[in-house]
Amino acid sequence: MPNSSSISEFLLLALADTRQLQLLHFWLLLGIYLAALLGNGLISTAVACDHRLHTPMYFFLL
Repeated sequence: MPNSSSISEFLLLALADTRQLQLLHFWLLLGIYLAALLGNGLISTAVACDHRLHTPMYFFLL
């Protein structure tokens, strides 16, 4: 007997009500994603540019 409990697709019905709601969610999530990407990029740039930030993070706990 094959396993019939596997899920092959996932559909968010709450986001598919209207086109305006879809666009709102798209732009909102894109903005959050880009803000997180920018924040991570700034942290990586700061660590690459300042040699003092190359020390382990537990240094700040002392």
